Amino acid sequence: MEGDTFSGLGNGTQMDNKMLQTFQRSFGQVQHILDQNRLLINEINQNHESKIPDNLSRNVGLIRELNNNIRRVVDLYADLSSSFTKSMEASSEGDSAGTLKSPGQKRIRPG
Repeated sequence: MEGDTFSGLGNGTQMDNKMLQTFQRSFGQVQHILDQNRLLINEINQNHESKIPDNLSRNVGLIRELNNNIRRVVDLYADLSSSFTKSMEASSEGDSAGTLKSPGQKRIRPG
């Protein structure tokens, strides 16, 4: 692979720097959304405890926002999972996972 590599996955699998940056960015987005959710949940709880009609009405919108944020987190994790799977499949197709018999033929996996 080109560029810097990261080989900290336990089995020596290497990921290029671009993939690592993608994971870091996605986890950063997830953490930001989870931080927002914590604030939303706190506000929802305060509104609920106050029992003030306007505050309880406001909770409807806050709960919708919370649900949308949860959907975004699920989508981000699904994208991360897909990206990770693709990167592992790509790295397992390289010479490090087996030896090639000859150009154009499938590799022989060590037994």
